[in-house]
Amino acid sequence: MADLVMPVGGSERVEASGSGVSWAAVVGGAFVAAALSFSLMALGAGMGLSSVSPWPTAGATASRGAPAALVWIILVQAASCALGGYLAGRLRTRWVTVHTHEVYFRDTAHGLLAWAVGLVISVFFLSSVGLSIAKDATSAVAEGRNDYYTDALFRTNHPNVEGNDAAFRAEAREVLARALRSQEIAQKDSGYLADMVAARSGLTPTEAEARVSSTLALARQDLDSARRAVAHSLYWLFAALLIGAFCGSVAATVGGKQRDRAMILDAAIPRRA
Repeated sequence: MADLVMPVGGSERVEASGSGVSWAAVVGGAFVAAALSFSLMALGAGMGLSSVSPWPTAGATASRGAPAALVWIILVQAASCALGGYLAGRLRTRWVTVHTHEVYFRDTAHGLLAWAVGLVISVFFLSSVGLSIAKDATSAVAEGRNDYYTDALFRTNHPNVEGNDAAFRAEAREVLARALRSQEIAQKDSGYLADMVAARSGLTPTEAEARVSSTLALARQDLDSARRAVAHSLYWLFAALLIGAFCGSVAATVGGKQRDRAMILDAAIPRRA
């Protein structure tokens, strides 16, 4: 005979025809998970900025801190989602005349829903800020890299500190940016850049063409490295989200069991008149 979860007091009644989801518990757990996740991420960002140094010999560098940041993101997801899932399971409505397997499934679903709602809340409130910061940072990095590559094109053995060639460099920067957006640089653009480099740096046409080719190759290599770094970060973020979903689901079953056990123990304790 299958085990059933019976109501307290022995009075048997038919299960309600409404939804088996306690949305109040799910939303409450989701808000707690989102708040804890944001707080821990802010803490991790502060510790990371405090420990990372731009100098190779002073403190940790950004490349060395990347693995620690990934581990921290996974721990944050696991802890915040576990707490949110536990609250969703502990605060949900107690189901009567429901098979224990169904109770286990519903608790797992409550934890998963708390994770999903918490993720939606985080994305909804933080996406605009994150996109703005990422856009500004990306624009600044891209502009700085283009300036570096442009300067590398026109380097000479005898720099002219008094010359003002801002318009000259701006034109070269536009040609270089267009070349980086394509798989291959157009022949006319390559020749024009080589002529500009030869006129500004005093190199021979052959040396100018070689400098243009090497600079473009370096720029493409840096862009490809940045692309791979972003892709790997997204892979780890996906893994962290899956771990959070798992922890939230498991914690919800623990919270649900403790809630039902507390109700059963409370019913078994005789009350004084």
